[in-house]
Amino acid sequence: MQDKKSTAALLRRYYQYLKLEKAFAANTVEAYMRDLDKFMKFMDERKVDPMEARLEDFQAFASLLTDIDICPTSLYRILMGVRSFYKFLIMTGELDTDPTELLDLPQKPQHLPDVLTVDEVDRIEAAIDLSTAEGQRNKAIIETLFSCGLRVSELCLLRLSDLYLEQGFIRVMGKGSKQRLVPISDKAIHELELYFTDRCHLELKPGEEDYVFVSQRRKQHLSRIMVFHLVKELVERAGIKKTVSPHTFRHSFATSLLEGGANLRAIQAMLGHESISTTEIYMHIDTTHLREELLTHHPRYAQHSI
Repeated sequence: MQDKKSTAALLRRYYQYLKLEKAFAANTVEAYMRDLDKFMKFMDERKVDPMEARLEDFQAFASLLTDIDICPTSLYRILMGVRSFYKFLIMTGELDTDPTELLDLPQKPQHLPDVLTVDEVDRIEAAIDLSTAEGQRNKAIIETLFSCGLRVSELCLLRLSDLYLEQGFIRVMGKGSKQRLVPISDKAIHELELYFTDRCHLELKPGEEDYVFVSQRRKQHLSRIMVFHLVKELVERAGIKKTVSPHTFRHSFATSLLEGGANLRAIQAMLGHESISTTEIYMHIDTTHLREELLTHHPRYAQHSI
């Protein structure tokens, strides 16, 4: 098995190749190296020498990228970047055969991915009329979607008893009744606390008192359809031309973390993919580390606390 020193030397040579022979721009070179680093860390977790990688290793990596809900453009780019490195190893005689040759790449997207930038999220929030009874609730909804990467059903079923705001976490009930802990940003906490000032005065139907996001008119928790309509209305009001649904915020959450260099397993845990069980969350995932991943790599967490 090749030692890490030898692998590091190969990576330096590849860096010089991209920079000098391919004459890529500095930002492009850095993007290639960041994407390749994701694969190297993945292989390190599998305890497999990258020089001995086989087709199933690349397929497993591609499956993990798909699991963490990143946008198709990022998935395509990362896999192409990894393939580029192995073509370099063939060209320089480090390998005799290309292990990525039979790797099925996703179809290259022909349009811009429906991922929101921080500026676009801010524009959506700015489009909210805070003078209305639902205004602050709506702002808290958008901020929670973007900061926590929740599915719309998870947002609708979120309960007050699931909030551990002093610790900076929320408990989420995911698919198959599987629970997970997800960090929540200071900004989202701030918007929730402002919303609770109004919410505490609402009279709700019996059994609805513990839900976080409720309808003042219906006196019960919001439905998925209601959140879909809300997002559509706010996006139109903000003048954003992308096709945006509540799930777009989940894509944006995952993509921003991935682009920032967050650990793939941490992203998978925070998104609550089906392969992550409740036991794994509580026994094998360090929740402090999860929060550190967001503080470091998610744009909302990187901003100053409110």
